[in-house]
Amino acid sequence: MNEKLLAAKSLFTALDGALELEQIENLLEKPKSSEMGDIAFPAFSLAKSMRKAPQVIAGEIAENVDATGFDKVVATGPYVNFFLDKKAVATAVINEVITEKEGYGDQNIGHGANVPIDMSAPNIAKPFSIGHLRSTVIGDSLSKIYEKIGYNTIKINHLGDWGKQFGLLITAYKKYGDEATITANPIDELLKLYVQINAEAKEDPSVDEEGRAWFLKMEQGDEEALRIWKWFSDVSLIEFNRIYGKLGIDFDHFTGESFYSDKMDAVVEDLESKGLMYESKGAMVVDLEKYNLNPALIKKTDGATLYITRDLATAMYRKATFDFVKSLYIVGGEQQNHFKQLKAVLKEAGYDWSDDMTHVSFGMVTQGGKKFSTRKGHVVKLETALDEAVERALKQINDKNPDLPNKEQVAQQVGVGAVKFYDLKADRNNGYDFNLEDMVSFEGETGPYVQYAYARICSILRKANYVPSQVNIEDIPTEAWEIVKLLQDFGNVVKRAADKYEPSIIAKYSISLAQAFNKYYAHVRILEENEGLQARLALASATAIVLKEALRLLGVEAPEEM
Repeated sequence: MNEKLLAAKSLFTALDGALELEQIENLLEKPKSSEMGDIAFPAFSLAKSMRKAPQVIAGEIAENVDATGFDKVVATGPYVNFFLDKKAVATAVINEVITEKEGYGDQNIGHGANVPIDMSAPNIAKPFSIGHLRSTVIGDSLSKIYEKIGYNTIKINHLGDWGKQFGLLITAYKKYGDEATITANPIDELLKLYVQINAEAKEDPSVDEEGRAWFLKMEQGDEEALRIWKWFSDVSLIEFNRIYGKLGIDFDHFTGESFYSDKMDAVVEDLESKGLMYESKGAMVVDLEKYNLNPALIKKTDGATLYITRDLATAMYRKATFDFVKSLYIVGGEQQNHFKQLKAVLKEAGYDWSDDMTHVSFGMVTQGGKKFSTRKGHVVKLETALDEAVERALKQINDKNPDLPNKEQVAQQVGVGAVKFYDLKADRNNGYDFNLEDMVSFEGETGPYVQYAYARICSILRKANYVPSQVNIEDIPTEAWEIVKLLQDFGNVVKRAADKYEPSIIAKYSISLAQAFNKYYAHVRILEENEGLQARLALASATAIVLKEALRLLGVEAPEEM
């Protein structure tokens, strides 16, 4: 049921072709309150061509428009306001949700086409910090959102496991590392080495050169360099996989930059054969002046490759392997220029599919307003933060519901869910300050607030021994109507989140739906034994289904008791 399209068609007929149907659809608005209607058409755009005041035009349209399918159509100032047939809409929406269950809002826009998602990408030999959270949870959520609208997503963890920093780390290990100490506590000890060698390299250029030399050895296949690098990688992956387990996130491909180390020569040869590379100060570059970008540095003077060389090889591999229709890179906003260069080089090389690559950028996470920096040693481990979030959740559960069975499991779902939800609630390109107290609060616009609303509905349905069935809605109070309109909009919300690569749209929707239900719960006696009982329970059930599905799209679990 698409009332917006129905309103647009009625207006199109009444306007006798003064505007195209698509133009009318794009002009339709949602009034600020239900008292003003459910769909509004502003007449301002017609004032010039009709040479009349907008309020006059609105009055004439309201008189002539076909109101079939609507409760009424009235003019209010310069707006034509459509009031939906609440009983018919509520009956149709609630029954559809109950029938389709978690499939409600599914769409087949993608027709099974492939969408690789480059996400998470922590650096080996460094702690998995709060700084890696955004890429991980945004990528996981977008994967679920794109699957819901019919795409086949491929989650790729493109590990940072190649580059000069590993040459520096090998330098540090050779200088003052100890194998037994590192084996006992690998990540912490490697971090100490990394911070120490970076501080040293800042003061002494020869240390930096030594790091470059070790990385060049890695690229040339030196046995000792690769053995040490592989050891660093193996101990890091053990830690990373434990944290991914706590987050409830998995991957389809777990390949690092090193996977593409033998694929870069072909990229360089391709660019050379097309006459795109030239020498500049001993290095090989591609001119990107026509894109208003600096030249792309492809190969250094010592022959070592760079991040962009590996990303070019990666993009070509993914196109050949997955034949993607979209390729998403969930990477911080500070890398914006890099992705512009990457796409421009591919475009210059004649690969028009580069237009299908999208850098999904995001803002920075801070703590106390300060930026995290592994190089300077200012790191908060994500695992530590998750454990503390779970502890905070358990304390609140003990206070609210001390007899709850499986408290530890619920606390895990609430604590981890709170951290993920808080991150995803923020507009993607905005940063936020990491504050566990705010995140794990059961009040306010938080994950636990939405989870608690879901658990409350589950409790109501258990008390009523509710069995889902089709209903006919005869009574629809204002509070219930607000819920129905939100439920009706769920498919559009999912589509909008996909189009804008913005999971926060889903998070904010779930908050609005939870708030609407809590308001309804405060004003209506849902379990009162009268003829409207089944309809109220059906509305509660439909709300629970959509709340749970919205949380799932964010990678957040929905416990039935809290």
